[in-house]
Amino acid sequence: MPSRRRVLFVCTANSARSLMAEALLRDMAGDHFDVASAGTQPAHPHPLALQCIREAGINPDTVHSKSLSSVSDEKWDYVITLCDKASQECHTIGETAQRIAWDFPDPVPTNRHAAFSLLMKELRERLSLFVMVHQKATSQAVSYDPAAVFKALGDENRLAIMLMIRQQTELCVCELTTALDASQPKVSRHLAQLRELALLDDERRGQWVYYRLHPAIPDWVLDVLRDTADANIAFQQPFLTRLATMPDRPVKMDCV
Repeated sequence: MPSRRRVLFVCTANSARSLMAEALLRDMAGDHFDVASAGTQPAHPHPLALQCIREAGINPDTVHSKSLSSVSDEKWDYVITLCDKASQECHTIGETAQRIAWDFPDPVPTNRHAAFSLLMKELRERLSLFVMVHQKATSQAVSYDPAAVFKALGDENRLAIMLMIRQQTELCVCELTTALDASQPKVSRHLAQLRELALLDDERRGQWVYYRLHPAIPDWVLDVLRDTADANIAFQQPFLTRLATMPDRPVKMDCV
């Protein structure tokens, strides 16, 4: 059975939004995801948040407020922030994680059950979409043949793609064509090969298709990429310079 992907929800107080998201996702897809939550400035769980969790048929004793520092040394596949403040403060968590920014209104200032209940409904809808899109990464065991992996990384362009995406978290095709100074068909062929080997995963958002490291990549491949990047800064510099100076670079939107 393939390992479960690890999801961390983050908001400021870890008293309502992130706790409710944690409880919901664990209830909806706990067989596919290991789930936790934390706060940049943790407080106590709000009674109305716990009440809504209980009303959803979920045991509220399964969630507890905790600080972001208490989970900072753990490996996460997804870090999902639930407010702008948390999004700006948790960049040091999960170096290789896919970062997703959701911005839900904080129901705590209202102190009204209706506001918490509405948040619960909206979180369930968003999480249903998240599970539908990302559960495919856990549905099949992926085998990584070392000879195939090193053969793929033996091409300069494919190696550059992997190192850039590792550093930038995700990039779209147009960004990669600019960074590599190569045609789109050529870049797309390289991306297809990396995707077939489960080294990259992709996701369409509007007119753009974004590529990121595949969530099933084993630690030994991540270690190879990290060590290669650390020891070969000069190799990466021309690609990163072209990327940084790209005109009309698309604005990334994390919407799933």
